[in-house]
Parts: sequence; structure tokens; C-alpha cells
Amino acid sequence: MFKRYIILTLTLLAGLFVQAQSTWKLATEKEGIKVYTRPVPNSKIKALKADCIMDGKLSQFVAVILDVAGSEKWVYHAKNVKLLKQTSPSELYYYSEVAVPWPFENRDYIAHIIVNQNAKTKIVTIDAPCLPDMVPLKESLVRIVHSTGKWLVAPLPNNKLHVTYEIEVDPAGAVPAWLINLFATKGPLETFEKLKLELPKPAYKNARFDFVTE
Repeated sequence: MFKRYIILTLTLLAGLFVQAQSTWKLATEKEGIKVYTRPVPNSKIKALKADCIMDGKLSQFVAVILDVAGSEKWVYHAKNVKLLKQTSPSELYYYSEVAVPWPFENRDYIAHIIVNQNAKTKIVTIDAPCLPDMVPLKESLVRIVHSTGKWLVAPLPNNKLHVTYEIEVDPAGAVPAWLINLFATKGPLETFEKLKLELPKPAYKNARFDFVTE
């Protein structure tokens, strides 16, 4: 009986620990865009989540994400973005540099984008983990080798989308964690603001994909 009690107690504690780890805290909100943070185990850098409702269709959104060169217009501090390889209509690899305020060095990373859709819910998932060495290191840049990003895009009535983005990233190099966390919410907020303006552009408005069902 005592052994069973111990096992039950440990199970409950483990459940509470997992629940605590998954709790997001609202950090800022502007014009319907909400940005949340939460601690990451064994890291001083907090995870981020942005969430909002946008006008548009699923194919429009996917078209914007897959147009990696165009991301310089809306992704916070992105520059020199280049498509490296497209392995299928729904999967590609790209390179991007991130402009970082002086006196710190710019970062760069290689991302692998994979688009999937749930046949029942029609929710589109876009995974974007980073790779460490698909492109040689550059002397003037700090390579980001750990980053996991994910988009969840759910269709709503009247051509609207519920868009959620989550990311955990280690920016590498000598940048104080407190400084990163202080400005971290600004990036998702500005990115979502500009993303809203990209969706209705002619280049994406009539996009269609065989792997996306509206």
C-alpha cells in the first residue's frame, strides 16, 4: 500500500511539473497580437509564442512562408535570405542572416521548412528547425545551431486564420540572456504586424497548392 502511494504521489508531481513547464505567460499585446513567454529547462533564454487572427486563406499563408526571399520584408531583422534547396513543393531549406544591434555580431542560420496539413481539422503545421552546417561558417557571423520554430494555422469562417507561432532558440555567442529576454517580445510583435500586410498582396492572394485543402 505504501509503495503504491509513493508511485501515485510521484506520478502526480510529475504531472504538475509538466503542466508548470507548459504554462505560457502573456508578455505583451497589441492590436490583437498576443506574445507569450515561458521558461525553458536548462536555459536562461525564454521560449516565445505569438498568436493572432489574420485575414486570409491557408494557401495564402503557406505561399508567404515558402517565399523565403520575400521574408526580408516581414521577418524581424532578417537579411540576406536565400533559398538553398527545395526538395518538394512542401519542403525546402533556406539560409538567413539576422541583423543584431551593435556592439554584438550578426547571427546566421539554416532552416528546414516542412509543411503538413491535418486531413480532418485542415490545420496546417509548418515546422522550421535549424540545421548547423549545411552552409560553411562565416567569419563575421555567429551561427545559430539550436532553434525550433513551429507555425500552427487553423482556418476560421469568413476567410480568417488563427495563427500561432512558437520558437525556442539559443542565439549563441556572448549576448546576455537578460538583454535577449528584454527585447524578445518585440520581434514576434513586429513580425506578425508585417505578416498581416503580406497576406493580401497579389503575389499570394490567388496561391493554390495540391497539398493544402481550404
